[in-house]
Amino acid sequence: MERSEIIEHLRISLSVVLNRELPEFSAETQILEDLEIDSIRFIELIMSLEDTLQLDVDPESLEPEVFQSAGSLADYIQTRLQQVDVAR
Repeated sequence: MERSEIIEHLRISLSVVLNRELPEFSAETQILEDLEIDSIRFIELIMSLEDTLQLDVDPESLEPEVFQSAGSLADYIQTRLQQVDVAR
């Protein structure tokens, strides 16, 4: 999956979790600061990504820099998806 597709997927998932549209969403969007997402919503986002992308998130690999921006989270997701593909 391409990075741009992942960012669009993040936009859609976050729109659902936050119950509002995110028309200004891009790789530079700071998830925690710009969207003011709290810990419960963040857990909902991770669960949604696990379900919709068939992604297994390793909590130990979730360093704070992963959540700096939509782009950094997309990079993390892309790496995890590639690891799944290699394992198959």
